Parts: sequence; C-alpha cells; structure tokens
Amino acid sequence: MTLTRSIILFVAAALFEIGGAWLVWQGVREHKGWIWIGAGVVALGLYGFFATLQPDAHFGRILAAYGGVFVVGSLAWGMVVDGFRPDRWDVVGALLCLAGVAVIMYAPRPA
Repeated sequence: MTLTRSIILFVAAALFEIGGAWLVWQGVREHKGWIWIGAGVVALGLYGFFATLQPDAHFGRILAAYGGVFVVGSLAWGMVVDGFRPDRWDVVGALLCLAGVAVIMYAPRPA
C-alpha cells in the first residue's frame, strides 16, 4: 500500500505543480490575467503540500525522485493540453527519468 500511496502522491503533486505553472504561464504570457496567475499560485502551494505527504521522510530523496516524475508529467501535460508530440528522444529521456525515480524511491534499503 505504501508504494501505491507514494505513486498517487507523486501524480497529484505533478498535476498541481505542472498545472500551477501552466496557469501562471497562461496568466502572464497569454495575458489571461491575475485570476489565472492566482489560481496557479494556489496550485503550486498545493503541490508543496502533497510532496510532504510522501511516506519517506527524506526531503532530498523525495524532491530528487519527484524531478523524474515532473519530467514525465510535463511531457504528458504538453501532449494532452498543448498538442505537443514528443519525439523518440523525449520518450527515451522520460523512461530514463522513471527508472531513476524507481531506483531512488523504491530500491531496497537496509532498515
């Protein structure tokens, strides 16, 4: 259950961080205004909250592993929201990032 919980928390954190950054981007670069920017700031705050709920207690480990989730999530967001089409190198890089997440977070460690 801890593995499932950890993965769900990573996905939720990615949705809030990437979504928040996208909202700020829309507010500033696409001139959609302060409401979009404010919603983005709130979403970014929620990202930080979800990151603290990870079962592992090591901040550096969580954020390092989350970096790989962020890479994959950003490519997926771009595909779904902006019509971005990753090339094979994007996909290879994303898979390498997920492998890094697995090693950092879920490799067996002595108790």
